[in-house]
Amino acid sequence: MALRETQHSAETDLFRQELANLINLRHPLVQLAQKIDWQSCEQRFGGLYKAGIGRPGHPIRLMVALQLLKHTSNLSDEEVVAVWVENPYWQHFCGEQYFRHDLPIDPSLMTGFRKRIGEPGCEFILGLTVQAGLATKTVVKTSLAVVNVDTTVQDKAVAFPTDARLLHKARVALVRQARKLGINLRQSYERVGQAAFVRSQRYAHARQMNRAKAQNRKLRTYLGRVIRDIERKTQSDDTRTGRMDKLLEIAARIHSQPRRRSEGDPPKLYSVHAPEVECIAKGKIHKQYEFGVKVGIVSTSKESFVVGAKSLSGNPYDGHTLQACIEQAERVSGFKAKEAYTDRGYRGHGCNSGTLKVWIAGAKRGVTAAIHRKLKRRNAVEPVIGHMKSDGRLARNFLKGIEGDAMNALLCGAGHNMRKILKKLRLLCAQWGITLRQLLSAASAYAIRARPAVP
Repeated sequence: MALRETQHSAETDLFRQELANLINLRHPLVQLAQKIDWQSCEQRFGGLYKAGIGRPGHPIRLMVALQLLKHTSNLSDEEVVAVWVENPYWQHFCGEQYFRHDLPIDPSLMTGFRKRIGEPGCEFILGLTVQAGLATKTVVKTSLAVVNVDTTVQDKAVAFPTDARLLHKARVALVRQARKLGINLRQSYERVGQAAFVRSQRYAHARQMNRAKAQNRKLRTYLGRVIRDIERKTQSDDTRTGRMDKLLEIAARIHSQPRRRSEGDPPKLYSVHAPEVECIAKGKIHKQYEFGVKVGIVSTSKESFVVGAKSLSGNPYDGHTLQACIEQAERVSGFKAKEAYTDRGYRGHGCNSGTLKVWIAGAKRGVTAAIHRKLKRRNAVEPVIGHMKSDGRLARNFLKGIEGDAMNALLCGAGHNMRKILKKLRLLCAQWGITLRQLLSAASAYAIRARPAVP
């Protein structure tokens, strides 16, 4: 039966138009597909799959191209697969020969592929866009030696972590997991816990803080009772799992952590499902605190092409992150950085690279006219970060864990580079059209002048 279906599809392909005959071959995506080294993707990621075990894997070019298209267009895993079915240019970019009317993969396989390649694989994908930028002349080799460096915050997909919300969410997560494991709790506090949470939010909004604190004490009491009930009923059997142990640890920390952290206290938790979230203050007036992870962005000074996006867990001082960001940029681009331009937050960076010269904004000694122009150009990294947040997916990270923070930052950089390359190719295509029209009009005018006069 399988052989018959294969023969039928092969016969029907004889009467189908190939995508190359249906689309405009001067389209930017078609031009870009010819510039990306897909063979290197097969060599890099082919070793992650083993033949003869499990279901056959999907083409590696398809999986890599879907990741690039997702971050180029700022789409979710479900959306990029749905749009792929409707867009013949996307299908051609992913290596399809004929137009397909079904989903290429299940959207959940996008997550599986990211987990399989990890942070090093995402660095490789970012390097692919750098090589494509060199091939399309969107960026030149000499520009890779002069970079701008800055840090930003990649927000996590979490709600604003008030004490009432954390206590309520921890209790809800524990009750849900206990029910999955068949643990019969003495009381779940669903009704009174939800009511106390709602009242706490309303009292806080009305600035009735004493009443809000009273509801918070209730929520803390409910959470403590659920924690102790689960511990009593799981300490003597094998019902407790790794997931339950982790939830109990998180809930106990949320239950005991003070409102204001003092020296010597463990780090505060700001989310139940994402305990790696950090509270970062960047000095912004409109947003005093951001909850996520710090990311170091490295872009070329001339073309603002991203060559590095380093996730920096632990909220380190900006100056202490310069060495790691430059090393990642050199791995991605394959070129040594000679000059790095930063803001004053990088004073005391301690970067030990012998070939790298770091220039900090406001420097006066040894500043030539060329260096002064590059120092003024240092601000160009700010709109790069803005575009990665507004046009890409850097503003809100939905990937899980510390590794998800690192992968999302790198893929956001790859999406930014893809948008710049496509813009360059779009301008070239428009210039070719203008030049062609000018040549045709000139040929037409010459033909009219060369036409013999009618007697």
